[in-house]
Amino acid sequence: MEINLKEARGKIGSLIDRAEEGDEIIITRRGKKIARLVPIHREEKMLPALGDFRASIRVTGEPLSTTIALQRSEERY
Repeated sequence: MEINLKEARGKIGSLIDRAEEGDEIIITRRGKKIARLVPIHREEKMLPALGDFRASIRVTGEPLSTTIALQRSEERY
């Protein structure tokens, strides 16, 4: 459905209701399309559990603090 901006201002409540039902509303100004009113998809993607992510990380080598201390001592001399 296309509707001009002036008309949309007076009918915004009913336009939102139509968008909620699944309709797509195109708002025009002087014959040019300027906005599109569409429903939001309610499907929310859940992020994986942070504990699972942390468990998947494998740290190898010496601690970072040791590496930094070693590099600092090498840079000075």
